[in-house]
Amino acid sequence: MRFDAPFVLLAAPIVALLVTLLAWWARRARVRRAAAWSEALGRVARRLDRAGWLWLGMAALCGTVALAGPRWGRQVVTTEAQALDLVIAVDLSRSMLAEDVAPSRLGRVQQQVRRLLHDLPEDRVGLIGFAGRSFILSPLTGDASALQLLVDALHPDLVSAGGTDLGAALRQGRELLLASDRVADRVLVVFTDGEAHDSLSEVLGAADRLRRDGVHLVLVAEGQAAPSRIPLRTAAGEIEGYQEDVGGNAVLTQRRDDVLTGIADAAEGVLVAAGLGDQAGAVRDLVQGYKRAPSRSAATRNDLPRGWIALLAAVAFLLGQAVTRQSAALAVLLLAALAAPAPAQGPRNAGDEAWRAGRLEVAAVRYLEQARAGEGGDTAWYNAGSALLAVRRWPDAREALVRAARSLDPEVRFRALYNLGLMALRLAASDSLSRDAHLAEARARYREALLLRPGSADAKWNLELAVVTPPPASGGGGGGTPPASGGGSEQEAPSTPALSREQAEQILESIAAEERRTRQEVTRRAGQLRDTRRGRDW
Repeated sequence: MRFDAPFVLLAAPIVALLVTLLAWWARRARVRRAAAWSEALGRVARRLDRAGWLWLGMAALCGTVALAGPRWGRQVVTTEAQALDLVIAVDLSRSMLAEDVAPSRLGRVQQQVRRLLHDLPEDRVGLIGFAGRSFILSPLTGDASALQLLVDALHPDLVSAGGTDLGAALRQGRELLLASDRVADRVLVVFTDGEAHDSLSEVLGAADRLRRDGVHLVLVAEGQAAPSRIPLRTAAGEIEGYQEDVGGNAVLTQRRDDVLTGIADAAEGVLVAAGLGDQAGAVRDLVQGYKRAPSRSAATRNDLPRGWIALLAAVAFLLGQAVTRQSAALAVLLLAALAAPAPAQGPRNAGDEAWRAGRLEVAAVRYLEQARAGEGGDTAWYNAGSALLAVRRWPDAREALVRAARSLDPEVRFRALYNLGLMALRLAASDSLSRDAHLAEARARYREALLLRPGSADAKWNLELAVVTPPPASGGGGGGTPPASGGGSEQEAPSTPALSREQAEQILESIAAEERRTRQEVTRRAGQLRDTRRGRDW
């Protein structure tokens, strides 16, 4: 047995003693006052509720024990669900210790993997670590708590061989997934900065083998494109130097987009951008459409919470003390009379009322006040940004929508990104001097939104307007209303679009074909590089 709050358990006898003494003193005072009124009334008072003070003391003891959070016992829980087979491979080379992103590349990966495990509780997940060689940390399992412990312990010191062998990670991930005989889709998610020290031709061959075997590859890029040094820290967290090569020169590491793009193309997989704030959410949304199979898993839960037993005992003591008093029935009747149901009324939202009345300036002010007061969470920021966008208060709208775009709710995040792209389109139409910058921002916002909702026709349509034509005053499509309360919503669609949807689809196909040719050329040039793994341990 253990307790969540042992110090509360230590206080339980003291609390029980105080309550018992107060209850005993109150009964004694009541009896004394009754006897002072009349001897007969005093005899009645002494006869009634003789053990009530003891009942209250026991209730206080049991209630305090319940607050201490007692835990004991073991339970085997069997769950049935529609599960996906997914393997997560994490780059543990020393280049992942670079701190060009906070807290470091590896630290960010750990954060994203924890969130991904939390968002996919029903799927079977395996874990692989790799550097100069690859090794399995966990086979496919539904025990997310055990995987969380393994993720917390990830560090380059776990791997005996330095360097980065991406090919070995792809091959081992494939073998682990193909070992399952289930009919579910198989997904390999690789978190890496792309610094592959093995031969690129071997990595591309392993990626192509994934494609031929039907394994879906999701590459998650980490780090910055600018070179960064690799700090070496002591156990106390202090920097004692930087990684050096065999010649004593400081090692510079950077994200290799050319390598990552080539691998994603060879496997016909997906590359999640390093600049995306919520990479775990993007991966979760990508795998939602894959085929799942029935799965049954058993997990053992230790130290089950048992505070409810002590709480139930406390309630029983209180009920026992109440029913032994003559005034108990009268108190129950009084409470029943006072507890008459009142008509439920939800809180009025001044911003919603102003939005419905068409007073957009007032709605924007009310929504912004609500968001800055901490009411309504991310939805309040989204509502404020949408209303400010409607009245063309660009700086305030951008601030509010950027806050909403950091939401953990994918629906709010998508709508905020959509409206940020819409604002950029409108600014591009009205600001000819900075038109290219606004169009670039619109493209970035809509591409990030499409990672969250790949099937959004409106986002695709507006992305095409940002890519190939000067945008009209209003962006195409519309995201609907906020998912929670609030009146803010995306703006109306343009009445006269510059292109038909068929023309936009043709242009999209031609752009995609050109991008594939560019990536293939980059891959061909990178494939001419020789193996430079010798002497590298980062």
